[in-house]
This record gives sequence, structure tokens and C-alpha cells, in this order.
Amino acid sequence: MERALVECVPNFSEGRDLSVIKQITDRIESVEGVRLLDVDPGAEMNRTVVTFVGPPEEVAEAAFRAIEKAAELIDMAKHHGSHPRMGATDVCPFVPVSGISEEQCIRLSEEVAERVGRELHIPVYLYEKSARQEDRKNLAVIRRGEYEGLPQKLKDPHWKPDFGPAEFNARAGATVIGVREFLIAYNISLNTREVKYATDIAFELREKGRSARRGNTKPFYFKGGEILKYRQGHYPCGTCSFEGKTIRETIDHCRKKHDYDLARLLQVNGIDPQKPEGKSVKKPGLFQYCKAIGWMVPEYDRAQISINLTNYKVTSTHHVLEATRKLAAERGLVVTGSEIVGMVPFPAILETGKYYLRQQGRSVGIPVNDILETAVQSLGLRDVADFKIEERVLGLPDLSKSPLIQMKVNDFVDEVSRESPAPGGGSIAALAGSLGAALSSMVANLTANKRGSEAVDAILNEAAAKAQEIKADLAQAVDADTNAFNAYMEARRLPSKTEQEKKIRKQAEQDGLKQAVQVPLNTARRSLQALEIAQSVVNYGNPNSITDVGVGAQMAYSGVKGGVYNVLINLKDITDKAFIQKMRAECADLEKQAKAKLDEILTKVEKRIK
Repeated sequence: MERALVECVPNFSEGRDLSVIKQITDRIESVEGVRLLDVDPGAEMNRTVVTFVGPPEEVAEAAFRAIEKAAELIDMAKHHGSHPRMGATDVCPFVPVSGISEEQCIRLSEEVAERVGRELHIPVYLYEKSARQEDRKNLAVIRRGEYEGLPQKLKDPHWKPDFGPAEFNARAGATVIGVREFLIAYNISLNTREVKYATDIAFELREKGRSARRGNTKPFYFKGGEILKYRQGHYPCGTCSFEGKTIRETIDHCRKKHDYDLARLLQVNGIDPQKPEGKSVKKPGLFQYCKAIGWMVPEYDRAQISINLTNYKVTSTHHVLEATRKLAAERGLVVTGSEIVGMVPFPAILETGKYYLRQQGRSVGIPVNDILETAVQSLGLRDVADFKIEERVLGLPDLSKSPLIQMKVNDFVDEVSRESPAPGGGSIAALAGSLGAALSSMVANLTANKRGSEAVDAILNEAAAKAQEIKADLAQAVDADTNAFNAYMEARRLPSKTEQEKKIRKQAEQDGLKQAVQVPLNTARRSLQALEIAQSVVNYGNPNSITDVGVGAQMAYSGVKGGVYNVLINLKDITDKAFIQKMRAECADLEKQAKAKLDEILTKVEKRIK
């Protein structure tokens, strides 16, 4: 399961006083769970861009604290810089990285905006995906007139803030808050030092495309006082390369630079330089949400196509890389590799890895780290610099708080054998279910995508992918089961001196117990799903691996039984009879289904091995 992760990139109107910037970033880092990624001050712009990530609620709190501190320390009445701005915190975008929907992130931005307006008395405008009015989607439109124009703008009913007072805050100005897509800064390297090739390919890729002209636009080649022939891409003087210039631009260039009177020569040859020169049109590029330019990188001794992908869900790295490889080959060039500047969201690089696995005719039902490494190798991300997945991918499954599952097998077995009650049967049930799913994935992958397996590839590839999801979920449950009673134990520590305190404590204990049984119940549910996958794999998997499916089914069944046992034993302390009845009914159904599926699988296994 993806953990919820949000990136926040506030821009503060201070880029010169590092002590002020430090006080603001200290407030961000004061929120536990938030990770400060980058602080980029610019003295000439007098502006600092800060990047941090974390769980949604923690990011929202850190953003508010930063905006509050900026309003305290930055006096916009004294601010001067080259960058457009309208407030101490000029803009504060939130970016959904993983495990959170766009709608949830929009609600988060609205909550922060409402709090900033209410508590700090700062006018707040919502922009991009959070905008409530069409003309407020664009930041530049909202910011038009900047800080100095705010007193007049706030008098206009059309520009009433979305949150906060419609009153000029002389010190803090106004703030713009909203949700935007994650921007992936992506560079593709070519085996050339000629920037013109990188630029040419960039024009083909980018959404904006390239300029073209229609009409009287044919270029000429001129040498020695005579027009020799038409030649695309050169001035008539034959010495200066160009693209898409009109006849008038050509004449002016050659007269000024080479003292050639081309107008007369053109007329002699039947070309009228006074005719309409043709209209400028745009030839659209290949990809939406793609901005690109070409440049030379002396450090790497090669040209690169520098790309900004502003919506990786539509256009991602593998899309533009494969198109670039084709365009480069048409020009006699080779893509040597690529690089991601800064961070990349986990879902983006995961999908890239899956894309290349499918291109290779391989299953995507393999461990997540293997998929990510496929992406890194396929994109050539280690061509010009190292790329460490654990440092550069935002939203990786977090195992830092899962000490049990990270143990060596022998250490884990020793830990189970000690006199402490945890880890106990619930953790072992989760591990059993995870191993059962893993074995089904193994057999599916051993069978699919081989010569002669075409008829069952789709079934087995889907089974392997689902098995990997279940495997990962149950692996996390190994630690989750040990921590399942945290809420109950916290409730036990509540005061109980008065009758009211006793009532509150008793309700908290009951809520904690209900929460605790959800962990083993999920173990039973997911282990049953592992059995369902084993049912499919036993029918279509390689007969030589049939016993592996049988062992996996037995493990998954243990996951179901173990999960059910841990639900039932904890019901005795719950007083809600309706809840107890519901849990018992579901547990009985889970056991019944699991036993039927296990019997069916083992019958087929034993029939084949006799």
C-alpha cells in the first residue's frame, strides 16, 4: 500500500537575509514527520523557494507554521526584488505525490488557506486545481499588479479573496495557495556536442512545438553573385544557417551582414520580395505537459534535451525517452542516457519500470525494488551521475518503522521464541499469508511469458501482480499486528478518578479493542485472497512447480486461520454485541471459504504428484 505523501513548495519573499530564511525553515522542521528537501535562495530576486514533503496533516501544519513565521519576519512594504510577488509567502503549492487523491489534496489546501485567512488575517487566493474561478487558475493573473496593486485590487468585488479579509495587510500582503501536479525535471543526453540537434529534437517533443511559415517563404542559396539553387536551412549568402526565415528577413540579413543586394537578384529570377511573406503557424509537438529546450553541458561533454514534465500521469519519462531515441536515430545520433534532476514520485518511476518490463515481455508481478531498478537501468539514469533509489524517489514504501520484517530470518525466529508476548501468533499468521502469496507469484512468473505459454500469459501475469500486492500488505501486517493494541494501551493510561473520566476511558478502551481486531481481520481477508490466486495458479501453472503452489496454499490457509483466531480471542473483552455478532459471522465465512479453496487446491496438487 502506498503511504500518503504530499510535497509543498512555498516561495517566500526573502532571498538575502539567510537568518530569516533559517527561522522559517526551522518552523517547517519543527513538525515531526516532515522532511526538508531543498532551500534555494536568490539574492537578486529576493526570493527563496523551499521544498519539503511528509504525510498530509503534517505537511499542512508545517506550511501554516512557515506562512505564520514569514508574516512575522518579512515586511512587504520594504521588499524589493526582480521576481513578481504579492506577499511574504507569495505562493504555496501542494503537490500530491502518492497515496492521496487530487480531491483530498485540494481539500487540504483549502483547510490551510482557511486557517491562514482566519488566524493570520491574510487575504488568500486559491489557484491551479484548487481555483474556484476560471480566471484564478493562473498564478500570473492573480498576481497581476503585485503587492503595490493590492490595495486597489482588494476594493474590487471580483477580486474578493477566497479566504481571509478583503483588506490590505501592509506587512504580509496576500498569499496564493493551491494544488498543482508534480513537476519532473528530466534531461536526456545525446552523443553530440552540437546544441542544434538537441534543440531540434526538443521542438519535436514539447507541447508548444515549433514555429513554421506558410506562403512566400522558400529559402535560397547564393554564392558569387548568382542564385545557384534552393537549399533548405541556409541564407542566400551560403554562410549562415537559419530556419524558417522569410524572404524579407533574408534580404535584410544579407544586406546588413554581407552587403549583398539580393532584392534585385531575386526580382531578376521572378521572385517578388514585396509579396506577403507568409503567416507564422505552430507545428504542435508530440507530447502534452512537456516543455523542452536544447543545451550544452560542458561538465558532461555532450548536449542534452532539458525537459519539464508537468503532468507525469499523462506524459512521463519513458514516453519522451522512447520518442527521443527514435528522433535521435533519424539524425544519426544515439541517446547515451538520461538524468532526473531532484526528486521523482514513486508512482511515476514504478509505472516506468512496469512499462519496460511489459516491453520485454516480462511479468510486472515482481518485487517493487526490482521494478524500480528496471526503470533506472532502462532510462539510463546512471549515465552521467549516480542515482540512488532510496534518496531520489519520493513516497517509497516506508519500512523504517517495521523492525520485525527487516530482521534476518534467524533473528526473527529468536525474537518469536523469547518470553515476550510479541511478536506472537498474529504476526506469524501475517508472515504465513505473505509467504503463501509469494509462492503463487513465483510459480506464475516461472510459467508465464515463455514459448508456448501465450494462452495463459494474461491470467498468470495478473495473478503474479495481485500476489505481489498481497505479499507486501501482509508483510507490513507482521509489524502492524504487534502494534495493534497501541490505541487500547493508551486508553488504559487515561485518568479514571471521576465518573466522567471513567466513562471516557471505558469508551476509549472499547474503541481501541475494535481497532485492534481490524489488523488480524485484514490478515485473514488478504490471506483468503492469496488462496484465490493459488486456485488460479494451480490450474495454469507449470506442473513441475505444482507442489510449490500446494505449500503456498497451506501457508495462506494458516494466515486465514491465524487471523481469525486473533479476532475471536479479542472479542471477549468487547461489550458491543452487534459488533461481536458481525465479527463472528465474518470469521466463520472466511474459514468456510478458505477450507473449501484449500481442499480444492490440495486435491489437484496431490492428483498430479501421484
